[in-house]
Amino acid sequence: MDQPPPISPPPAVACETVNLTKVFATKRAVDRLNLRVPPGILYGFLGANGAGKTTTLRMIAGLLRPSNGTIRILGVDLDGDPVEAKRPLAYVPDDPVLYGKLNGVEYLEFVAALWSIPSDLARQRCRRLLEKLALDDDSGRRIEEYSRGMKQKLALIAALLHEPRLMLLDEPLTGLDAASARVVKDLLLAYVHGGGTVVLTTHILDVAERLAEKIGIIHHGRLVAEGTLAELRAQAGLGNTLEDVFLEITREPAAGP
Repeated sequence: MDQPPPISPPPAVACETVNLTKVFATKRAVDRLNLRVPPGILYGFLGANGAGKTTTLRMIAGLLRPSNGTIRILGVDLDGDPVEAKRPLAYVPDDPVLYGKLNGVEYLEFVAALWSIPSDLARQRCRRLLEKLALDDDSGRRIEEYSRGMKQKLALIAALLHEPRLMLLDEPLTGLDAASARVVKDLLLAYVHGGGTVVLTTHILDVAERLAEKIGIIHHGRLVAEGTLAELRAQAGLGNTLEDVFLEITREPAAGP
């Protein structure tokens, strides 16, 4: 009697970059970046403006070609098999571009069709997520009438429709009021507790301090620190807030006389 094929163990790394580099003209935006994000965590990817965070996420999402290096999504090489690597992935930019002449439901139906989600299942997921993020009453309005925060929530719903295993979120709380931000944070925590992985950039360091299980700090395109908050505190020699630790780690050397 034939034995069933062995079940492959889940990848030990949800997202991995090896010597990832991006050069624009004479500027090295990302410099030999090595990331290993374990599955099932919320990873805070922090850095000042221009540090290379967005460029990194865009390369991992397959929207920007690296100058050098390797990217693997759940063990699949992005360059070798881009379709399979992107299948379990969702990316939400800091300023999502949506189709303004569609209403919220029409846009979500369009996204669901792109992912070949059966219409009945798509309607169930849309209804649940619209209610969860308090957009159900506005789902019949054209997106061009939405506030920035509403657009941000709609983009997050669209990203969740195909139930991705890895989400790349660039400043997902931008434009959200306190109540909406709380709902989004709870939604992300529930997603992670269900086995999903989030790589999140944010300038709101209190959010990263409360939510992230692991934190990476990028400075001038290089990963200069990584670990739990306790590990980063030890590296910085500080026992204070993440803000204090971040400022100490990214402090520029004093100029000479």
